[in-house]
Amino acid sequence: MRVFLAGATGVIGRPLVPALIADGHRVTAMTRSPEKVAALRAAGAEPVVADALDAEAVAAAVREARPDAVIHQLTAIPQRLDPRRIERDFALTDRLRSEGTRHLLTAAQDSGVARIIAQSIAFAYEPGPAGTVHGEDDPLVRRPAKEFRRSAGAVAELERTVLGAGGLVLRYGYFYGPGCGISQTGAISADVTRRRMPIVGDGQGVWSFIHIEDAARATVNALTRGGPGPYNIVDDDPAAVREWIPALARALGAKRPRRVPVLLARLVAGDYGVAVMTSAQGASNARAKVELRWAPQHSSWREGFATAL
Repeated sequence: MRVFLAGATGVIGRPLVPALIADGHRVTAMTRSPEKVAALRAAGAEPVVADALDAEAVAAAVREARPDAVIHQLTAIPQRLDPRRIERDFALTDRLRSEGTRHLLTAAQDSGVARIIAQSIAFAYEPGPAGTVHGEDDPLVRRPAKEFRRSAGAVAELERTVLGAGGLVLRYGYFYGPGCGISQTGAISADVTRRRMPIVGDGQGVWSFIHIEDAARATVNALTRGGPGPYNIVDDDPAAVREWIPALARALGAKRPRRVPVLLARLVAGDYGVAVMTSAQGASNARAKVELRWAPQHSSWREGFATAL
């Protein structure tokens, strides 16, 4: 299959390129950085340089590639995020998820592309009762924290656009593994090591994780399996903050994390920072297991943190 991959040099794009090629696909890899062309070519892809926010450039790139499938992995998330300045840090990613998605989908439809797959997130659901693990039919967040409001709108717009075109939306959990914020050299790991990522309140917020290579394998499966719709791409083990931060500290050989009260954390991290630590909820991968015929090699972050960072 001829695959056009937008965002080929991002966190998931890097392992996705070799995974696609190993599965027998011919990959045209889009990047906005000319200096990354050589690495893409060395990986076996055919590189193309285009700015995802330039509609004409994207249309020309897709038209030239003549793909059977388009995979949208466009983001521009800084390595180090400030929860008080999420609007600033996600400004370009929000544009890529709204404007960039429209450009890519228009180009794909004009070229008669049969399969469209796009990256979304598994941590933007409307909170339910305590202990909820979200399935794909649950609604996306309706009342996000102020700092996350524009980003939540961009995620919702991306999903409406892709699903409206009969595409697949992959709602990835929090990435860990090589090149991610949670890795031996990642920004989140550095904060945990330096005890700058405390457990807030009782730490009952729940995160769903996925190893970056498991995410890449799920994406490859989605090229030929599953029907239109959203899929949670997460591991089997939703994790409370009070469990996963200490486990990450142990895996990194760091001291136990501090605990801070909610009121103090709100002053430092804002409403969004507190929400992800105290009221976030996990997601279920049951649909992806059945319809994409996929299961994560690292079924739990507990094993993954210890052996696969």
